[in-house]
Amino acid sequence: MREDQIGRALLEWYDAHARVLPWRVPPGSGEAADPYRIWMSEIMLQQTTVVTVKAYFERFTARWPTVADLAAAEDAEVMGEWAGLGYYARARNLLKCARVVVADHGGSFPNTEAELLTLPGIGPYTAAAVASIAFDQPAPVMDGNIERVMARLFAVEAPLPGSKPVLKAHATRLTPAERPGDHAQALMDLGATICTPRSPACGICPLMAACFARAQGIAADLPRKAPKKVKPTRLGYVYVARRADGALLLETRPEKGLLGGMLAFPTSEWSDAPEEAPPFEADWRDTGVEVRHTFTHFHLRLTLRQTEAPMDLAPERGEFVPEALFKPSSLPTLMRKAYDLSETDHDPA
Repeated sequence: MREDQIGRALLEWYDAHARVLPWRVPPGSGEAADPYRIWMSEIMLQQTTVVTVKAYFERFTARWPTVADLAAAEDAEVMGEWAGLGYYARARNLLKCARVVVADHGGSFPNTEAELLTLPGIGPYTAAAVASIAFDQPAPVMDGNIERVMARLFAVEAPLPGSKPVLKAHATRLTPAERPGDHAQALMDLGATICTPRSPACGICPLMAACFARAQGIAADLPRKAPKKVKPTRLGYVYVARRADGALLLETRPEKGLLGGMLAFPTSEWSDAPEEAPPFEADWRDTGVEVRHTFTHFHLRLTLRQTEAPMDLAPERGEFVPEALFKPSSLPTLMRKAYDLSETDHDPA
């Protein structure tokens, strides 16, 4: 099959088998894609599955149906809705980007890959996806599904991530001038439903006649990946202080770094050999409980310490949030784990 034949076969398959997704315009519907919805879905889908994202996307777009609505939202409200999706820098950049689009672009997303790249939190993949899907620009989109399809279609045996430039070159060559957005989504769907990581369904693939890996009998082995590094484990302490009236001591973490700008219980440093760093002098009880969480590059284990704080205490770190105003859903997942464990361990009597 020639490259133009590959493109036609792919689009014919997509027209008949496109997945129904809440942010997607069905092929042939004549509707224009909403750049806001495409952008939000692509940010949410980074490091997260479609199944997980659907519910979050529907809640976000129901609560903030336009980019202007999102730009005007309170940071804490957006972070609370994001809790559970992880990688909280995405949520912070979501707000920053929405505000830049409203303030600098009149509430309309720019329509070229180059201009989209200037917005906060938008990298090469997201810029290409929005330009292609929302504005029908011939920008090659590269996600994990498309990399896998390219690796198999052209039998690229060099391992990822080193082979990314080669895979993108193949994808660029295949990207058509007409319907590039549908072409990109077709490749995504093909990788998600047929050209899957394990046991690809080559017998029903619309591109099987063109696939070099299938011809060589190595489709299931591709793409090859360089060996993963073992994740290190960091340790630390997390401090949960309650007053008699139920108020909890919370602080806003620094903007830069993990969980930046988010509401959290005070913690020590996270390292191989952390030192205790309580937010104030008190009889901090060793609960014997560990809060465990995994980030992208390391595992974290925080020893939970608890105490009852005096009603008149003025802490140097953070502030006491009254029980009536405290929402566990406003905490990032790590801190929600700490809260849940502290509740389990807490004896009101």
